[in-house]
Amino acid sequence: MTIRQEPVSFIVPAYNCAGTIRQTVASIYDGNFEAGDEIILVDDCSTDSTPKVLDEVQHSRDSIRILRHAHNRGTAAASRNTGIERAVHNLLFCLDSDNLLAAGGLTPLWNCMCAAKAEIAAFGEIHFFRTGPDEVTHKWLFKESVSLSDALAGTVWPGPSGNYLFTRESWERAGRYHEPYLENRSVDSWVFGIRQLGTGSKMVTLPGTWYFHRYGHQSHYVRNAQRGNQSLAALMGLIPLLGLIDEQDVEYLFSRDGRFAWYENLAEHPIRVKAAKPGKDGQIRYLPAFEQVSGRAGLERLLRKIVSRVGGRRE
Repeated sequence: MTIRQEPVSFIVPAYNCAGTIRQTVASIYDGNFEAGDEIILVDDCSTDSTPKVLDEVQHSRDSIRILRHAHNRGTAAASRNTGIERAVHNLLFCLDSDNLLAAGGLTPLWNCMCAAKAEIAAFGEIHFFRTGPDEVTHKWLFKESVSLSDALAGTVWPGPSGNYLFTRESWERAGRYHEPYLENRSVDSWVFGIRQLGTGSKMVTLPGTWYFHRYGHQSHYVRNAQRGNQSLAALMGLIPLLGLIDEQDVEYLFSRDGRFAWYENLAEHPIRVKAAKPGKDGQIRYLPAFEQVSGRAGLERLLRKIVSRVGGRRE
C-alpha cells in the first residue's frame, strides 16, 4: 500500500449543512485521511443546527478544527479563503459540505500530481447523485490535462466544482479564491480555477477516479445561480486575464450580446487564448436507469417503478 508523503489540509465550507456534513467528514476518514492531515470546517454563520452538529463532529476526532465567521460572508469562496489562511499544510483539498470522497481516492491523486509535476490534481470524473452515492445519475469526464484554452471551451472541467487537490502556491498566485461582490456568486470556483490556470499552474486529472457530487437541493450554486447574471459575474472574474485572450474574443466578451450570455454559450462559442491551440471541453455521460441502480434497495425501487408503469398501461 502506497503511503502519501505529504500531509493535506482538507477545507470544508459549512453553511446550513446539518443534514450532510457528517457524511462528508466521514468520507474523508474513509481511506483518504492520513496521520498528520487536518480537517478545517468553516461555518459561515449558519442559521440551522449546523453549529451544534459541527461541535459534535469535532468532539469525535482530534484532527478537526472549526472556524466561525463573525458575520455571513455570502459565498463558499470566503470560507475556503478563511480555511486556507489558517491551514498548516502546503497541500489543500477543498470539499463541499454536501459532497463525498470515494474511499481511498486521495493518495492515488497525490501520486498523479507528483508524477506530472503539477500544482493541481483532480479526479478524472465527477459522479452526480440525488439521494445516495449508490444511485449515480450522470458523470462528468475530464481530459487528463486541462489548459486555460480547455477551461474556456466549456464548463465540463474541474474548476466549476472546486473539489480538487492543489498547492498553496497556486492559490497565492491566483490571488486567493475570488470573493464576488456582484449579486450572482455562483461562479466563484470557476473564477478561481481559471485564475490558477491563467497564472501558470498546471492542472491534471486521474482517469478512472471520482468523487460524488450531490445535486437537486439548495446548494450554494443553486442559491446563487438565479441571482443577477452569470456571464457578467464570470466576466468580472476574468478581467485580470484579458491580456491572454484573443482580441476578437475580448471584443465579443464586452459586446452587448456577449457580456450577458458568453458564459452560458461557451460550448458554442469558446473563448480563444492567444498563441494556443483550440481548447476542448470534457464530456457528460448520462446513465440508463439500470446503471443508476446499485444494491438491493435500488433494485427494489426500480422494480416498483416498472410495475407501476406496467400496471397503469391501457391496452
